[in-house]
This record gives sequence, structure tokens and C-alpha cells, in this order.
Amino acid sequence: MTNAEWIKIRRDLHQIPELGFQELKTQQYLLDYIETLPQEHITITKWKTGIFVFVKGTVGEKTVAYRADIDGLPITEETGLDFVSQHEGRMHACGHDLHMTIALGSLTQIVQERIEQNALFVFQPAEEGPGGAQPMLASEEMKQYDIDYIFALHVDPKRPVGTVASKEGLLFANTSELFIDFHGKGGHAAYPHETKDMMMAASAFNVQLQQVVGRMVNPLEDAVVTLGKMEAGTVQNIIPEHARVEGTIRTTAAKTMPEIKQSIERILRGIEVRYECQTSVDYGANYYMVHNDGEYVERFKDALSDTNIEFIEAEEAMTGEDFGYMLRDLRGFMFWLGVDSEHGLHNSKLNPKEDAIEVGIEAVVSMMKS
Repeated sequence: MTNAEWIKIRRDLHQIPELGFQELKTQQYLLDYIETLPQEHITITKWKTGIFVFVKGTVGEKTVAYRADIDGLPITEETGLDFVSQHEGRMHACGHDLHMTIALGSLTQIVQERIEQNALFVFQPAEEGPGGAQPMLASEEMKQYDIDYIFALHVDPKRPVGTVASKEGLLFANTSELFIDFHGKGGHAAYPHETKDMMMAASAFNVQLQQVVGRMVNPLEDAVVTLGKMEAGTVQNIIPEHARVEGTIRTTAAKTMPEIKQSIERILRGIEVRYECQTSVDYGANYYMVHNDGEYVERFKDALSDTNIEFIEAEEAMTGEDFGYMLRDLRGFMFWLGVDSEHGLHNSKLNPKEDAIEVGIEAVVSMMKS
């Protein structure tokens, strides 16, 4: 197929973003395309809203797996493109439409040319939440495959088209969502002594939270704790009985994550005593760090030596990716693919350059053939 045909597929997928485990239209679109390929050496298996596509190799002694995530985000698109999302309040704002297209392109080439080893294409739902990698990895459908190694890519708006980036060891951080509710007693603003003010409780928690990384985490271990949302109150003259804060925790060491959570819970116990309230905490989706196997990163570099793709040594990022669960149990790696967008990931105006699709296909197929 031509690059123009891959661009059309990407644009089709871009218009139907769906949230985690709701990717029914997306799954059907992928299946409709996959079923147009020669089926002689293909086995297709569905798992929830995801898909496994196994391609038997000419020798078939080993199996190399490639994973592409398929879900979108709860973001209203503001790109102004002709192929803007048709699903209100939903957008492929993290490049998963490109991820899927590159996987389809790589699958097509592997089916047409066939390689010595078996190839498994994993179309994974719910990467953005609640997390599809861990349950998919534990599924009987995936356990039937004896995978030698697995790899994946993620678009990188900051890098130019024609480049990829990766590194041995830690690439992405451990991450956890953070949701905390404060419950007290509301009342009239003129009688604060008769209330238990949850605006004050949540604000005090926010101030104390800033001490967690600075004073409770080993300074040699990187960590970030950020509150990005706070809600309390209804009008200006009523003291709120409920407040809610939402945030994120990110660490470069796996052991640091539970230490931070313990610190947060100690602070909340103090808040409960000081403000005579009750609190509840929910850590939402938790993702394990993406830790690359150096052997396969080196093999990837070698595989690209016969291409015009430039390999760049990546730096660690506090980004989260549930592909880390797969790399915890299987050997492999992840790499960045340059897509040169003015706006970044999870931005309502993200607009990756579509020439990166062919680059991604070439990089994936080159690795599978190596």
C-alpha cells in the first residue's frame, strides 16, 4: 500500500476515538482491515476490545511480539482538521491512531513477505486507563503464545520525523493516579465556628503534600507528586462540607511508589485529627515503569543500520505507560518515534506529521526481520 493509503486509514481511526474497553468501533475497523489480508498463515483472536494477530513464520522457532495501543482520551479536539473526531469529547490526543496504523502497515508487510520467526501483533485496549496491559498479559489468550521478546513505540511530538529514540534501562516512570475526598460539615460563612471547613482541610493537605518529595523521599531517587485539580464549594457564602483533590504520583524507582503513598496516608490521618473530618483515598490506575532490555535496544540499533532512520539516545521521562507491565514479565523494549508536532501529548491540538507513519512501519518491520 502507498503512504497515502496509510494516511487515509490513520484519518479514519482518528475520527472514532473511544475510551478504554469501549473501543468497539475501533476493534471492528481493525478486524475489517485485517480480514482483507491473505489468511493462510494468520490466526486472529479477540480479547475484550483488543485483538491478537498471529502470523506463522517460515521456520517458526521463536515468536516476536509487537504491541499497539488503541484507545483515545476524554479530550475535546481543537485541531480544526478536516478529519476531526466524530465522537464528542473524545480525541486521539496521544497518537494511538498512528500507533494502530503503523501496526497494520507492519502486519501487512510481514504477511506479504513473511519472515522466519513467528510474529504476534497485539492491539491493546485501555492504555490510557484503567489499564489494559496487565489484564491482557494475564489472559489465557495471550498466555497461549510463547513470546521471546516484545516491543512497542510511542509518538514523540518533540522529535523530527525520520528519527527514533530509546535507551537501555529506565525509559518511563512508575505512575499512579491520586484521588482524595474530604468530608466535614458545611454551613453559613457567617458562622465558621459551627462548621468543619473542607476547603481549609484540602488546602492544608496540598501544602503538606509538597513536603513529601523534598523531605520524605531519598534525594537520589527522582519522584513527582502533583495535584492538578481541586474542587470545593458551591457559592461564595457557604463553607463547603466536601472537597476533592486529584493528582498524580511518578517515581523512577518501583520501591519509592509505596513509600510515597504511605507518606500521603500519614498526612491524611493528621488532617482528619486537625480538621475533625474523614478522608478517603483512591490511587486509580497504577502503571509499572518501562524498563528496556539493553540487548534488544542494541539489536534495534543494528536493525536500523540499513535504513535512513536516525537513532537518538533517549533520556528518562516521567511519562507513564502501561506497556511497562509487559516489559516486567517479558524481555523487550519501547522506543519513541519522532512526529514533529507543535503541540504535545494529551493536548487538544496535537497534530503529528503523517510522514512518520512510513518511518514507523520501516522501523518495526526492520526489527522483526533482524
